[in-house]
Amino acid sequence: MRDFELCTDIEIVMELLDITAKDLAESIGVTPTTISRWRKNQEQVSSSNLNAFYNFAFGKGVRLNKIKEQLFKEDCSGHSTILFHGSKTYIEGQISIEKSKKTNDFGRGFYCGESLEQSAMFVANYPESSLYILEFDRTNLSYTQLNVDRDWMLLIAYFRNKLADYAAHPILQRLLAKLENVDYIIAPIADNRMFEIIDSFIDGEITDVQCQHCLSATNLGNQYVFVSDKALSQLQILRHCYLAPDEKNYYLSHKREESRIGNDKVKIARKQYRGQGEYIEDILK
Repeated sequence: MRDFELCTDIEIVMELLDITAKDLAESIGVTPTTISRWRKNQEQVSSSNLNAFYNFAFGKGVRLNKIKEQLFKEDCSGHSTILFHGSKTYIEGQISIEKSKKTNDFGRGFYCGESLEQSAMFVANYPESSLYILEFDRTNLSYTQLNVDRDWMLLIAYFRNKLADYAAHPILQRLLAKLENVDYIIAPIADNRMFEIIDSFIDGEITDVQCQHCLSATNLGNQYVFVSDKALSQLQILRHCYLAPDEKNYYLSHKREESRIGNDKVKIARKQYRGQGEYIEDILK
């Protein structure tokens, strides 16, 4: 699916680098005629040529996706929010809740992040991954917002099928009631490292206080989870962004560094808050 608006990106790169079509063609190994046809949307572009162009731009310091993010945020109205969705390939057809998995953080829903970088990091390992910039109109919609706390931890564990034996517990029923009849949820993003920490809590290895502080140490920002068709109807795709190999490697490098620092913080948090709080067996007794 080639809807990356390559023609617009070519104009931006030529403008910022002050180069001609001939210069660009020589730099990425195609003919000036090919560049001309791309600028006019007259030719389907191969994956190798897309990689060549976007790698060239990124290597020259042109951060096309960040530029788009900033421009869209500047144009965004007060009742709207700019969000990002990392896709392993691309969005096919209409955005749908039903296409998602029941075992996501909050079950079925369409998930977006507040950060371009974090959304890109989650899919940077996939060869055909890409990024979407979306505008969300919040008008006349209901939502609930969660923070890095025990309620959030329990809900993540529940939807990840870690608390099946406690599904009828009053605490879980109270938390699930918060999610009923809302159009969207705002909650901290959880990744695999966070799931491991939550598993340690569910397995009785650490207390809720230890878990909360460990999770705070690896905080990745918030995600928006769209759980109603009404909310999806107020979500508009603004741009489909190409993720070049060099840009993906850039994000993965930052992810590894964040992970290293986060792991160190988790070790300290485990020790610093040892003995504080309650274990899962006491909470759900």
